[in-house]
Amino acid sequence: MELDGRVAVVTGGTRGVGAGIARSFLAAGARVVVCARRPPDAPVSRGGRTADFSPVDLRDPAAVQDFFDAVGRRYGRLDCLVNNAGGTPYRPLDEGGAQRHARVLELNLVAPLTASLAARPWLRESRGSVVMIGSVSGTRPSPGTAAYGAAKAGLEQLARSMAVEWAPEVRVNSLVLGMVRTELAHLHYGDGAGIAAVGATVPLGRLAEPSDVGEAAVFLASERAGYVSGASLLVHGGGERPAFLDAATVNKES
Repeated sequence: MELDGRVAVVTGGTRGVGAGIARSFLAAGARVVVCARRPPDAPVSRGGRTADFSPVDLRDPAAVQDFFDAVGRRYGRLDCLVNNAGGTPYRPLDEGGAQRHARVLELNLVAPLTASLAARPWLRESRGSVVMIGSVSGTRPSPGTAAYGAAKAGLEQLARSMAVEWAPEVRVNSLVLGMVRTELAHLHYGDGAGIAAVGATVPLGRLAEPSDVGEAAVFLASERAGYVSGASLLVHGGGERPAFLDAATVNKES
């Protein structure tokens, strides 16, 4: 198996995209630890194998350090850190004040940095890798989630700089995600009809599944990506069709 004998940590790996990533790593043979503030509703499993769970608040640097120390002691190694934990509510900039927006930056940018620094000694020893889970929100306007978009833009830049500073022992890459169909998709896109309509705007005709993200993460963690570092891999189904193409009154397809 591709990651047989390897140990991976997936932050926020108890549901949604994180759980999909964890299942892909399990299927590839890795021993997987998922962490979040609360345990999953059901164990994260794939093919008869189950991820271990540890509670941790990623915004608490001391707790994060204790968590990675415990992982190192228990498993004797760490080969990949997937910085997946994050998210944001819909909140226009003029609502809530700067401090509430700063909490979004803390979770989506500062927490991945904290986790990466705590994991670095183990990753350096194994010549492992970090995978940042970014978003297209960091590459285009993100109205209603501006702090999230700013954090994801910063995360991609952080990964590029980290890849240079930590080479050659640790590879660092980003997955830049488009829209993903998770158990919370209805909060962003509406009911089944809304999800289907939004999916139809993607060139590949659907939203990503968590497993699509997981397979890309496994690639970046594997030896197949042994010469890939400082890269940003787009996982967005072809991106977004430019709005002007539909608004224009010429060059329409018949």
